[in-house]
Amino acid sequence: MNKTFKIYAVIFIVVMIILALFEVNKTESTDWRKNFDINQKSPFGLFVFNKEINTLFKNKVKKIEQTPYDYYQVEKKTHNILIIEEEIDKQSWNKILNEVSKGSDAMLIVSEMPKDISDSIGFYDSQISFEDENVLKLMDKTYQNDFIHLDKFPSGRGFTFIKKGVEILGKTVEKNNSDQANFIKITFGKGNIYVHCEPLFITNYYLLKRGNVKYAQDVFSYLKDQETIWFVESDAKVSQFFLRFILSHPALKYAWWVLLGGLVLFIFFNAKRKQRIVPIIEPLKNTSVDFVKSIGNLYLQEGDFHDMMAKKAQYFLNKVRMDLLIDTQNLDEEFAKKLHLKTGKPVEMIGEAVNLIKKAQDPYAQVMKEDLAKMNKLLDEII
Repeated sequence: MNKTFKIYAVIFIVVMIILALFEVNKTESTDWRKNFDINQKSPFGLFVFNKEINTLFKNKVKKIEQTPYDYYQVEKKTHNILIIEEEIDKQSWNKILNEVSKGSDAMLIVSEMPKDISDSIGFYDSQISFEDENVLKLMDKTYQNDFIHLDKFPSGRGFTFIKKGVEILGKTVEKNNSDQANFIKITFGKGNIYVHCEPLFITNYYLLKRGNVKYAQDVFSYLKDQETIWFVESDAKVSQFFLRFILSHPALKYAWWVLLGGLVLFIFFNAKRKQRIVPIIEPLKNTSVDFVKSIGNLYLQEGDFHDMMAKKAQYFLNKVRMDLLIDTQNLDEEFAKKLHLKTGKPVEMIGEAVNLIKKAQDPYAQVMKEDLAKMNKLLDEII
């Protein structure tokens, strides 16, 4: 393990320890935004309501991701319409009014209604209070004991300038202000429109508090016992970013950033290493040829042609045994015949080569330089 690697390892470990300390000492933050999202488990999401809505409506609820304008292109039988903190365009609102006029009931749980829509059914809503706490109650004596205490970020909205024919079903009670209407009913054609201006009562934070579910049950009890169409936000509006799930969980988010940081460091240091100048290494020289030349020159200087012929003959016979598998113990006619058949060389050449080999093996033979050259040429041609 080299020194540079040890330094990088120590830096990485120190960074991991610092991140771990930050994570341990970090206080969990709560998202108090009023998102009213059916998939959010934050305090003001509608995750709990979405899970319990079938119980509240006796399994007669149907979630629709289309706009009311698109959904009501074909004739529908009478039903309940539920809208919670959804933006309603004018064309969709006209479709809802048309369904209500034919006998359907609509319940709108919204903190603020567009003025042109509220004018069409006879009420105004506005900011009536900035108190930190208030209590939601229903006017019906049957529900007097079912109320809900809002202790976190109430909207403080209520209905004012209510026209004739609008029935007040619920109110907001505060210590320092007079009671204000927050739940009303408007008869429209053959049906009814219910508007509640405080949607916090169906959020996770308040539904999970003991006793608060009863208030929600009372509010929805005003709707008829029939199918309820709940218009929810389309999934197409939800972010489809492939990292949405990872970034929405703190632990996975930290792991993701650590992974990216590690990859950046690896690429940086690895690229730095590869950019270093590679020293030029001279290839090893093949000295075998030089060695052979030196030995050859030595023999020539000594003039020992007989010894050189003997070594050449020995090398040739060894090659014959290894490559041609011919016995070289007796250099007779049988040997010459086999060598002729396996090499395909002329008989005269084979015979002359055999005679020179025998001469090289004879320690008393007189050998000239010409004999060495001739034998060397013949043997190289045969094999």
